[in-house]
Amino acid sequence: MRIQHHYPHMNNQVGIIMRISANFDGGNIQVINLDNKDDIQLSIRPDAGGEFYQWFNFRFEGEVGNQYTLNIINAGTASYPKGWQDYHAVASYDRQHWFRVPTQYIDGKLSIQLALDCDAIQIAYFAPYSYERHLDLLSNAQLHPDVNLEHLGLTLDGRDITLMKVGDGNPDKRNIWITARQHPGETMAEWLVEGLVNRLLDNDCPTAKALLDKANFYIVPNMNPDGSVRGHLRTNAIGVNLNREWQTPSLERSPEVYHVVHKMQQTGVDLFYDVHGDEGLPYVFLAGCEGVPGYSERLAQLQADFSQALTLASADFQTEFGYAKDEPGQANLTVASNWVAQTFDCLSNTLEMPFKDNNNLQDPFVGWSPERSIYLGEASLIAMLAVVDKLR
Repeated sequence: MRIQHHYPHMNNQVGIIMRISANFDGGNIQVINLDNKDDIQLSIRPDAGGEFYQWFNFRFEGEVGNQYTLNIINAGTASYPKGWQDYHAVASYDRQHWFRVPTQYIDGKLSIQLALDCDAIQIAYFAPYSYERHLDLLSNAQLHPDVNLEHLGLTLDGRDITLMKVGDGNPDKRNIWITARQHPGETMAEWLVEGLVNRLLDNDCPTAKALLDKANFYIVPNMNPDGSVRGHLRTNAIGVNLNREWQTPSLERSPEVYHVVHKMQQTGVDLFYDVHGDEGLPYVFLAGCEGVPGYSERLAQLQADFSQALTLASADFQTEFGYAKDEPGQANLTVASNWVAQTFDCLSNTLEMPFKDNNNLQDPFVGWSPERSIYLGEASLIAMLAVVDKLR
């Protein structure tokens, strides 16, 4: 694993010490030049293999009251340059509450404007969801009597692939599978799962009680812990995009998918919900499995019912904007939601959330946020309840 460094520097013109660090869980930035506080030059370190990059996450230290301009000079060749249009970076002084900071994308350079209110600030592509928080989510959930944690296997870096099982395991109940963060930089996905899990384990929630009377839940909150810790956007420890591995996963390239697929084959799947974030589109939307060879009128009706219920459950969800639907029989079966739909003949969706803001309900101060993701996770349970009796 590459060791990242601290970059202290004294600005000779104004006598200001500036310092940048990305030597922490999920950190990613490289310092090119710290000579000028009005033109601090940075670059994003690519994922292993060099094919993808867009995620950044670093700590900046300066002098309270001063203004700084941070320029990410390789933004123009990032994986999704359209993602920078109308985008604003997130920042936090306490690493708990995240807000947007003025950001411009011009001529291939992403410029972030800072006016420091404290000595240090953390800046990221989206609000990070740390590996420690991931472990806390698992540990806190297991205190609930309906939860069991199952170790599925190890990642290539030797981290645990953990399955959270919620329910009594009754074989007569429906089996609902939820996965998140196949692409590790899409941290909003695990924020959503946190909201969904906390609501599902709320003994006072009638939606949760009704669902658990009818279904068992199998939840993998983080499919890609190696990429998450390494500060990757899209891939695992050796640069493999896990969401192109589902048809032929292997222990050598994609043990994360391999172990999950093996467990799915044991339990069966009646509903699959794979949670993601989209760099470019400023909306919340579903990508269904209309193009799989086994798509049927039954699956089409389930898809319509689920979308309608989610529209009612969350004002953030919409169906006007999203990805183009695959032509019949033309779906890419290496993608999780398509492979699961085809293999288990079940309702299967990829849920996408924005890195920017939801243009239908804009919030210029925080944009799309962990809090909005959490609420959407709670709303997702309502949509699942609406269709659970129709799944088989």
